[in-house]
Amino acid sequence: MTESNSESHLAGSDEKTTVLPETATALVEMERLQGELAAAEDRAKSHWDQYLRAIADMENVRKRGAKDLENARQVAVEKFAQDLIGVKDSLELGIANAGKADVASLVEGQSATLRLLAKAFEKAQIEEINPEGQPFNPEQHEAMMAQPSDAAPNTVLAVIQRGYQLNGRLLRPARVVVSAQKS
Repeated sequence: MTESNSESHLAGSDEKTTVLPETATALVEMERLQGELAAAEDRAKSHWDQYLRAIADMENVRKRGAKDLENARQVAVEKFAQDLIGVKDSLELGIANAGKADVASLVEGQSATLRLLAKAFEKAQIEEINPEGQPFNPEQHEAMMAQPSDAAPNTVLAVIQRGYQLNGRLLRPARVVVSAQKS
C-alpha cells in the first residue's frame, strides 16, 4: 500500500460502523450459543469425571471382594487343617504304640481317631453318603457292579465305599453294588 492509501485507510477507521439489526441478533444468538456450549462442555467434563470415579469405585469393590473371598477361603482351610492335625496326632500315637499295645486298645484308639475325623468333617459340613437300601442315583452313586437280587431293580444292595458331599456339592460318589433282575 502506498502512503496516501494507508492514510485514507486510517482515516476511514475513525468512522463508526453501523451494525445491522439482523447482524446484532445473530451476534447475540452466537454469544448465547457459545455460553450454552461452554456450559455443556463443563457438564460433559463433570460427567466424564463421575464416570471415571464410578469405574474406579467398581474396580475397588471387585478387588476388595476378591480379597475378602480369598481371606474367607484361607480361614476355612486353616480351621479344617487344625482339626485334621488332631487326627494325624492320634494316628501317629497309634503307630508308635502298635508293638506295645493289645488289640483292644488299638481298636479303641482307631475308634477315637475316627470320631476325631468325623467331628472335623461335621465342622467342615462334609456329609457322608451311605445309600444302602435306597434307589440308585447316578448323580451321587457310582455302580461298581450289578448283582441279581429279589430287591427292586436299581436298588443299592451294598456300599463298597461311602461317598461325601460338601454343602450339597459332591466330593466323591458312593461306590455301590446295585440290584439287577434275576434271569
